[in-house]
Amino acid sequence: MSFAVPVPATGPSAQPLANPITVVSPQFQATYPVDLVITEKMMSIKEGAFTVSDVNGNLIFQIKGSLFSLHDRRTLVDTAGTPILSFRQKILTAHKRWHVFRGESSDEKDLLFTARKSTFFQLKSELDVFLAGNTKEEAYDFKVKGSWGDRACTIYNADNTIIAQMHKKHDVKSALFGRDSFAVTVYPHVDYAFITAVVVVLHEINMDRSGED
Repeated sequence: MSFAVPVPATGPSAQPLANPITVVSPQFQATYPVDLVITEKMMSIKEGAFTVSDVNGNLIFQIKGSLFSLHDRRTLVDTAGTPILSFRQKILTAHKRWHVFRGESSDEKDLLFTARKSTFFQLKSELDVFLAGNTKEEAYDFKVKGSWGDRACTIYNADNTIIAQMHKKHDVKSALFGRDSFAVTVYPHVDYAFITAVVVVLHEINMDRSGED
């Protein structure tokens, strides 16, 4: 299936990976680094609503939040509103776990990956990501490390190779309205829809909107 997502603009230079990473679709891989800007929507009555654009301001994805619910659902859609991924929080787990599925599904056969806090108590932000086939979860497939407070986090693969980096994006609107806005550089041949999903989960876990542990 092809989604209505424009080709993102080129970001800064970065070393391409030896093995491409595809979790959502090969459509979301570029041969060059991709800079994405993820911005919390202003004046939204829904929790967890974001826009994802490239460095030129072209809309790439939107994340739709939940309305009048337990704040445990998100949906990543393309520019035509077609669901690409759905996020479900697993309530009452010690490590704040989220499950990410293909499309609007919540069926186990459509599970792509799960993500959870590495440890219950953390001084720094650490997230372990497990692909659907990794049912034993003895070792992570991807890991996020860094400081959420500074919005400075790095995403690694299982070989401890950097595949994406995020940092705080400072602009007048973000400062004025107190909304979150951060930039993510996705390395060449890495699925940028997957990286977007990981960053959304990281945001949700650290913002802890639901109050559930």
